[in-house]
Amino acid sequence: MSIQAALELIGRGADEILKRDELEARLQLGRPLRIKAGFDPTAPDLHLGHTVLLNKMRQFQDLGHQVIFLIGDFTGMIGDPSGKNATRKPLTREDVEANARTYADQVFKVLDRERTELRFNSEWFGAMGAADMIRLAGQHTVARMLERDDFAKRYAAQQSIAIHEFLYPLVQGYDSVALKSDVELGGTDQKFNLLMGRGLQEHFGQPPQIVLTMPLLEGLDGVQKMSKSLGNYIGIDEPAIDVVTKTMKVGDALMWRWIELLSFDIGAAEAVRLREEVASGVLNPRDVKLRLARELATRFHGAAAAETAIAGWNAAVRGEGDIGTLPLTDVVVPSEGVRIAALLTAAGLAPSNSEANRKLKERAVRVDGDVFEDAQRVFSPGFEGVIAIGKRNFARVRLRAAD
Repeated sequence: MSIQAALELIGRGADEILKRDELEARLQLGRPLRIKAGFDPTAPDLHLGHTVLLNKMRQFQDLGHQVIFLIGDFTGMIGDPSGKNATRKPLTREDVEANARTYADQVFKVLDRERTELRFNSEWFGAMGAADMIRLAGQHTVARMLERDDFAKRYAAQQSIAIHEFLYPLVQGYDSVALKSDVELGGTDQKFNLLMGRGLQEHFGQPPQIVLTMPLLEGLDGVQKMSKSLGNYIGIDEPAIDVVTKTMKVGDALMWRWIELLSFDIGAAEAVRLREEVASGVLNPRDVKLRLARELATRFHGAAAAETAIAGWNAAVRGEGDIGTLPLTDVVVPSEGVRIAALLTAAGLAPSNSEANRKLKERAVRVDGDVFEDAQRVFSPGFEGVIAIGKRNFARVRLRAAD
């Protein structure tokens, strides 16, 4: 691949590359570049939002470069203050180690194991003494730290900023020194930290790294950043059927952003063509979304599991095929049974009985594919079938009496 073609691939979906001319110059050296991205193990599971960076790392691997997946087992105990309006609760060493083990298992669903350098920043920070950390802290001023947007807002609002939070950007920046990285990837909220690495490398006599920032992926709600705490996420370890059904719930406008940031199979030129065909009415956006859902389910669970999940979705939504391919979820109900509103709520398809009843009046509720309107019917233990609200929110359930 030519350098210009490589730059186009690297730049796809990127928010900013600092500095692009330096990146081009390093690509012209003809050696594998060292590409670093750090992940603090603050939760046990990764979701699609994390894979935005992982995908870009895989693209660098496919171009022949050396990827460093850095697990911040040391920085995780400090807590990244980026975008936060309050001090994070520090994690224990036990929490960090447990979460780090799951990260190492999950990342190779995207990255090539043979071309990935897996590192922990406790390797160098564990050997640092207090004097070393004080010298590192001396590389920056409080005034410079307060230029950070999140710190500045908290300071102006007279919200507390703990001293250790000022250390986080310095510690992350020093990771780049320890790893001699050529390029560091991060979300747009990480720009200050990434530039810190660039500055520290210069201080320690290294060529400063190129900084590449990626957008923060919006979650299923189409508004806020994908987050487990907001419940708008798709975990990469979730069953294939959940990956498919949740992807199919994404709004049509957000679908194109997901394709740009998550898809390997749909290139930039093809995405433009597909978008034009959807806009002209030649192509149903559902078919494009289904293609993306199949790709994601295949990436995380393999082709066979993905096809089974697609078949289950078709059976539930289109009435095509055997609903037996859908996973069966046991729902515990009273021995006397429940009405449809309570069943929809217990199955997690409605937030409340009142909302379920509202959907019932709108004729948006279906049972085994048929519109359901009988609010008084009782569903007893032993019932098994597919219940749904609309075409995107469904579940195959089996009712079981409470013990």
